Amino acid sequence: MTARPPEPTTTARGPEIAARVGIPLGAALLVCFVTGLLSHWIQHPPDWFWWPARPVWLYRLTQGAHVISGVAAIPLLLVKLWAVYPRLFQRPVLGSPPRIAERASIALLVGAVLFQLATGLVNIAQYYPWKFFFPAAHHAMAYVAIGALAVHLAVKLPVIRAALGRPVDSPPETGVSRRAVLTAAWVSSAVAVLTMAGQTVPFLRWAAVLAPRSGEGPQGVPINRTAAAAGVADRARDPAYRLVVVAGGRTREFSRADLAALPQTSADLPIACVEGWSASARWTGVRLRDLVAAVGAQTGEVRCESLETAGLYRVSVLPEPHVRAPDTLIALALNGETLDLDHGYPCRLIAPSRPGVLQTKWLSRIEVLP
Repeated sequence: MTARPPEPTTTARGPEIAARVGIPLGAALLVCFVTGLLSHWIQHPPDWFWWPARPVWLYRLTQGAHVISGVAAIPLLLVKLWAVYPRLFQRPVLGSPPRIAERASIALLVGAVLFQLATGLVNIAQYYPWKFFFPAAHHAMAYVAIGALAVHLAVKLPVIRAALGRPVDSPPETGVSRRAVLTAAWVSSAVAVLTMAGQTVPFLRWAAVLAPRSGEGPQGVPINRTAAAAGVADRARDPAYRLVVVAGGRTREFSRADLAALPQTSADLPIACVEGWSASARWTGVRLRDLVAAVGAQTGEVRCESLETAGLYRVSVLPEPHVRAPDTLIALALNGETLDLDHGYPCRLIAPSRPGVLQTKWLSRIEVLP
């Protein structure tokens, strides 16, 4: 008689775990993708794109969700890879054309997602051990990752549905139980979120032990770029400093004393950066729309330039809805104190629902665009 092959040993690894972990992982990646696109479009707006100035915390919410969902995805991805690891090396390595296509799509998916999560995590700490431009590479690879995920789901949907229909409570013959693996996945993802979310969510700051920025900084607000790093300290302190405001053929220059003599407005606004950190503060200064009106111009898009002579973000363009907003300020003070040099002294832009990199510091020129 022909001997029957031995039954495969039941372990916690397998599609039952991979499918269940894959659901929240896919949701986290989708949130990450959508909020990442929003951030990219705000910084590099297509002609059709519009971003509101209200509510003032909207960018804080979307970018915080972007970073938090990315961090939550990391332990889920590791558990999913652990669950399917043996299958990645099953023989034949290539095989038929459909098998080659399937394995190539899995390799592309795993590589793209690992790239996105690893580089995104390093970006949070503002550490760039590579030669490429992170925003462009991260944006391009996001389409690769989400496209590969869509193909993977389409190909594997029957397997996923079958795996979700099988119980996870049956004890394995070797190793830990499936229930224990799933519990570890949920707990590790929750802990990862808790240790990072505090840089966005104020009441969780006490737990943000892994967050690079959790509220500390001059005048209670973190900074990314100091005046010394920007090379503007001497020009910012120069008594001859003037803010040039241009509209059409009209030009006016304002010293800091001139700006301080204009009607002042205070607004409680968050400043939120692409790395996911944000902090609320009380800003005081001149309404941008009032400053534009002082030069005899109607509101429109406004170009803001920094005293910096180099750097990708030394110039920003503020859309008209934000120019008209009553709490878009040329800020002179922060939390009741004269603006710190590292926060943009002698004056800086602060507008609602905008990335921190576009809140131009050390302003030198404001131009109303035609």
